[in-house]
Amino acid sequence: MTQNYLDADVILSTAFRVADAAAVETLKWFRAPQLLAKNKLQAGYDPVTQADRAAEYAMRSVLNKFCPNDAVVGEEEQDKQGISGLSWVLDPIDGTRGYMSGTPTWGTLIALNDGVSPVLGIIDQPYIGERYVGGLGHAFMERKGVRVSLRTRATSDLSDAIIFTTFPEVGSAKEAEAFRAVADACKLVRYGMDCYAYALLAAGQIDLVIEAGLKPYDIQAPIALVRAAGGIATDWAGDNPMNGGSCLCAANAQVHAAALKILKHYGHD
Repeated sequence: MTQNYLDADVILSTAFRVADAAAVETLKWFRAPQLLAKNKLQAGYDPVTQADRAAEYAMRSVLNKFCPNDAVVGEEEQDKQGISGLSWVLDPIDGTRGYMSGTPTWGTLIALNDGVSPVLGIIDQPYIGERYVGGLGHAFMERKGVRVSLRTRATSDLSDAIIFTTFPEVGSAKEAEAFRAVADACKLVRYGMDCYAYALLAAGQIDLVIEAGLKPYDIQAPIALVRAAGGIATDWAGDNPMNGGSCLCAANAQVHAAALKILKHYGHD
């Protein structure tokens, strides 16, 4: 590992270049009538667009130039092996369904993993101009060159909590039942925010994000962001969610423990 990889400023500069490159492609196609989507599944619906593929290609091109020794893991292309011990984990458009529908709740996810856990996470929403950054000593949202510090909420009682998830189904029938049990104990539940829900959690707007059926590229950036802002990120068993599956992201230890107790009671697939 070279000295550059130990320099937070160098890493952030590279990550921002990656986000900027993705934004060029995602904004080009967002709300465009010529946007085309293909279904990646034979059963069910998992869309991919030309914007997904173009954005990931642009992101990888930046990393190939500035970090040729790092591994790269992404949603749309094959994994690239590295020799540095670092891996960039990319999702060019998290929330493709929202992207296709014209809602600005999608985002570009960028994580840097040191082989143990994600040490940097970025959720970039270029249409509204918000970039959420967490890790390497940073926790901020940048908009129009202005940085605002991020800090999760101090809500301690589940009955006062606001909870988000992307899909009402939340994975399997058993997982959906478990989610509903937590949601029923909360003050307010909202759906359909994709990665932007994690940004709101880090910004202190909500208290919980609970999801299932995740891939590593879906969750590694949110993990780093939420933790940097003072929150807790585990799976539904209280373990490391880095490799996907389920996640329970909470604003603090108290509300996390209350939600985890319910989830553990139900178990999950």
